[in-house]
Amino acid sequence: MSAQPIPPRQRVFLLGFMGAGKTTIGRDLAQRLGWTFTDLDQTIEAREQRSIPEIFAEEGEPSFRRREQAALQEVLARIADNPAVIALGGGTPAQPGNRDLIRQASGVTVWLDCPIEELQHRCLGENHRPLFRDSASFQLLYQQRLPFYQKADFRVDASSSNQDSVVEEILRCLPF
Repeated sequence: MSAQPIPPRQRVFLLGFMGAGKTTIGRDLAQRLGWTFTDLDQTIEAREQRSIPEIFAEEGEPSFRRREQAALQEVLARIADNPAVIALGGGTPAQPGNRDLIRQASGVTVWLDCPIEELQHRCLGENHRPLFRDSASFQLLYQQRLPFYQKADFRVDASSSNQDSVVEEILRCLPF
């Protein structure tokens, strides 16, 4: 009997700023791969039985970030033996403990990059983004998070309105 090598864990973490399309692209990518899909923000809302804007309003960002890290740990434990696509929150990779958890999960990180003007356009009129108050704060937050996004294993242009082309580009990047 010959020992077969254990295949690497297959995880794809989608990261990017609000409006980049992490949830939409992640769902499509997971379906194409036949993998599990998890949206971290939706996981938090399900755990807390309230929306992210409510958490921010009632408890502030530091409390939300603690809940976010706990949800990430829960998701990683739940999918431990299964291939999965995980759509991270826009600020998730900027939190030190989260970066460590993502690295330890042996996954591939893919930054869905999009021009800031397009991101603002996509987010206008949405009321579920607690950190989108005005154009100046939006741009400042983007600049603060950009160095963390740039550390991703792959960068994919997500400015296209054609989701299939974005998914195809991600698939070409994946090393499996």
